[in-house]
Amino acid sequence: MDRTHRRTWTRIAVVLAGLLLAFARTLSAAAERPNILWITSEDNSPLLGCYGDAQATTPHLDAMAAAGVRYTNAFANVPVCAPARFCILTGLHAAAMGTLHMRSRYRVPDFVRPLPRYLRDAGYYCTNKSKTDYNFKTKDKSHWDACGGGASYRNRDAGQPFFSVINLMTTHESKIHGGGTPDHDPAAMDLPPYHPDIPAIRRDTARYYDQIEQMDDEVGDILAQLEADGVAENTIVFYYADHGGVLCRSKRFVYDTGTRVPLIVRFPERYRHLAPGDPGTSCDRLVSFVDLAPTVLSLAGIDVPGHMHGAAFLGEQQAPEPEAVFVYRGRMDERIDLVRGAHDGRYAYFRNYMPHRIYAQRISYLWRAESVPAWEEEYRQGRCDAVQSRFWERKPSEELYDTRADPWQVHNLATDPEHAGALQRLRGAVADWTRDIQDVGFFPEATMVARAGGGNIHAVVRDEAVPLDRIIAMAEAASSQDPGELSRLIDGLADAEVAIRFWAATGCGILAHHGAPAADALGDLLTDPSQDVRIAAAEALCRIGAADEGLPALAGELDLGSNLHRLHAANAIDALGARALSELGRIRSARQDNSDWRVRSVLGDAIDRLEALPSPPGELTATPLDP
Repeated sequence: MDRTHRRTWTRIAVVLAGLLLAFARTLSAAAERPNILWITSEDNSPLLGCYGDAQATTPHLDAMAAAGVRYTNAFANVPVCAPARFCILTGLHAAAMGTLHMRSRYRVPDFVRPLPRYLRDAGYYCTNKSKTDYNFKTKDKSHWDACGGGASYRNRDAGQPFFSVINLMTTHESKIHGGGTPDHDPAAMDLPPYHPDIPAIRRDTARYYDQIEQMDDEVGDILAQLEADGVAENTIVFYYADHGGVLCRSKRFVYDTGTRVPLIVRFPERYRHLAPGDPGTSCDRLVSFVDLAPTVLSLAGIDVPGHMHGAAFLGEQQAPEPEAVFVYRGRMDERIDLVRGAHDGRYAYFRNYMPHRIYAQRISYLWRAESVPAWEEEYRQGRCDAVQSRFWERKPSEELYDTRADPWQVHNLATDPEHAGALQRLRGAVADWTRDIQDVGFFPEATMVARAGGGNIHAVVRDEAVPLDRIIAMAEAASSQDPGELSRLIDGLADAEVAIRFWAATGCGILAHHGAPAADALGDLLTDPSQDVRIAAAEALCRIGAADEGLPALAGELDLGSNLHRLHAANAIDALGARALSELGRIRSARQDNSDWRVRSVLGDAIDRLEALPSPPGELTATPLDP
């Protein structure tokens, strides 16, 4: 062989050796990376023995906590599954991406990559068994190596690290529907002070604890299988719930009962150096769902993308603890609302931007539990005390709770001078956060979708022409319930920005009779180009005492625009209660002609209420649920 050929073969050998060494290093790195297993249960607060709940029978999760670390300040950012799961999967706030409304399925920007995509690119085998419900449209359906009832880490290549999610539906709210005799003793149940002590609530509470016990057994089976498969010593196991629940005033509501979740992380011996404490200890660090994806990437040795809102709380990329975590509520199925809040580990603060919408807006799925209509009937019959009645009444603009002294969050401290410092600090935190993330929830949903024009909603508020700071400021003024803001609201009715006109009109209606000086300007908006503005103006006219002008216009909107517009109009009519009686015929026709289940549901509730009025009706300015 001549010198030229020897040189060529030498170079080839060096290249091959380099490739083999790189491949060996990759395999070695993969072997050092932990497997990660998420066990996710549905709709349950930390009602577990290891969290101090004496009613719970949860030996397997208690044992997991004894061998791992129990987080005491873990929160779902949204108290309902689909938006919450978006936060989990992406590390991004749903309120910033247009995915905050329940089952909205809008497009997101191309830079949004679900967690398993990063892990798969790094060599992980990723499985999901089997719930998705991520609340956004995507062209890429290949996030997982396997997704479905048969998905299992067992199907990975030899030596390949895995990331697996196992979703347990056992504690989902649907499991208490339909009655049946519970195994737990209803008479032995401890009830929160906001629930009246009635048999239906006791039975549903007992049924719920039955499901928690069953879920705990399933967790035990999963952990036993991990041991039997010989992978427990290489696997970091997370257990958490996808939000709180499930009795009324928990799931869907931003109180701790809806957002605080159990979170237990168990580290095998070889990865114990990654744990924030010894086995059996608790960790008070503030954690929320947007932090889960960055944390897994950190544990897997993958760079956390800079666009993620969350921060790692474990691993080499662990970030400092945040000063607060943020929670929020948008449209829940067929009911429209807007709440933003913050929690600093002691104080919980909530801003109600639609205080004229009572807490207990009727959500058809929620009302399937026998405890909810039973509680409603107790209220209607006047048998609830002040704390138990509050759920069925108009909301304050702000709520502040000392969760250490008041874990059930029933004593609102927002007007207490002794807690003014906490109020101002968390109010400012929420105000800054909504602007920092460019919260799209301050647009009416139909307007938001129309502006996106089939594109992603995230881009809408990032247009320099959109005055988001002014929109949020008007929403703050509108929701203040302060008559001193009326002149500012009237000025806003003539603003060039649709969302500002919407909030200005909404604020005039919130002021009720104090908003009467806005009547002429509101009347002018009945011909506004924006249907959302027209609906808000028509409802406001009804609320300030000009129903003769506002109500026919509002009823007419039921037949116009998209189903989101019609849903907006239906919610406004239902919220007016007995004041809508003169349009009962048009409401019946609109319900019959509409195929959208959400619109039909809200109009059906309005019809039921109006048909239940005495004939001839008496005073039509209010009903028990129309403060």
